[in-house]
Amino acid sequence: MAKRIKNEEQYETLREKGYSQEKAARIANTENSGEKGGKAKQYEERSKEDLYEQAKKVGIDGRSKMTKDELIEALRNN
Repeated sequence: MAKRIKNEEQYETLREKGYSQEKAARIANTENSGEKGGKAKQYEERSKEDLYEQAKKVGIDGRSKMTKDELIEALRNN
């Protein structure tokens, strides 16, 4: 069964920029997909627990053993 993409235009733009299908779909399927605003806190300003929960949402393996800096790096590179 194919997954639905909420924001096809954003998905295609991300794919053209070289994002993987998984990452492009994850971004294009966010609740505020396509909106601008940048209201989220920088990763460095978040607690390790917040970062862990975000890593859990996006399916980063090994997150339970990561330090805050490792979580930040994994989230930025996933």
